[in-house]
Amino acid sequence: MPHPLITQDQIDSYQRDGVVLIKGLFADHVETLRAGVARNMEAPGPYASNNDKPGETGLFFDDYCNWDRIPEFEEVIRTSDAAQIAAELMQSQSAQLFHDHVLVKEPGTSMATPWHQDGPYYFVEGKQTVSFWSPLDPVQEASLRCVAGSHLWEKPVLPTRWAKGDAFFDPAPYMAVPDPDAEGMDIREWAMEPGDAVAFNYGILHGARGNTSGTRRRAFSLRMVGDDARYTQRPGPTSPPYPGHDMTEGQKLREDWFPVLWPR
Repeated sequence: MPHPLITQDQIDSYQRDGVVLIKGLFADHVETLRAGVARNMEAPGPYASNNDKPGETGLFFDDYCNWDRIPEFEEVIRTSDAAQIAAELMQSQSAQLFHDHVLVKEPGTSMATPWHQDGPYYFVEGKQTVSFWSPLDPVQEASLRCVAGSHLWEKPVLPTRWAKGDAFFDPAPYMAVPDPDAEGMDIREWAMEPGDAVAFNYGILHGARGNTSGTRRRAFSLRMVGDDARYTQRPGPTSPPYPGHDMTEGQKLREDWFPVLWPR
């Protein structure tokens, strides 16, 4: 039987559409995650960015790969039900941590999170992947937006840098970033309460509007992989880069850097 927070219909929808909403996944951990975000913003890591872009207002802070130095993040990653639910959604026997990601849009932040797929930025290949995006504040217009079924597209979307807009790699093997609103794509988005979570495959095209409200929009993301995930070489530096990982093509992610969370 699936975990009580999800149904078999949601598992089937995840396999078909690549994205589902899970109500209350981190509901018991919201205050812990808020404390972790505060700690992260007070002491940003080496990959932190304020996404400074000419002409944009407000502050869009993001940072990732901090779970092993921010105890609140590690506590939630290891004690929440996220890993079990990830394994069930992926139809995998295991769930292995890839990384955490914090995204904060202060009130009046005009910059949108550009449309992108996570997978092309990563050195991971596999069908069994899941990202959880969980707001720590109520969200309406600044919620995550996902294009259903985009994880099944024949070509990946070109990864670009959010603030500068330039490409990570040679564009030749990739498709140009589409405009889902103009092209009438099936966009899934939800008004969400703190602790709710959108679960989506690494291949799902997604983005988010700016935060024009008068309140903060803090979000915590958690990325995991399943049984079939393997290291792959990209045509340039990946994001996250993980320098010195020493993995080779086709190797499972090293468990001392990327711990297996399920089974516990």
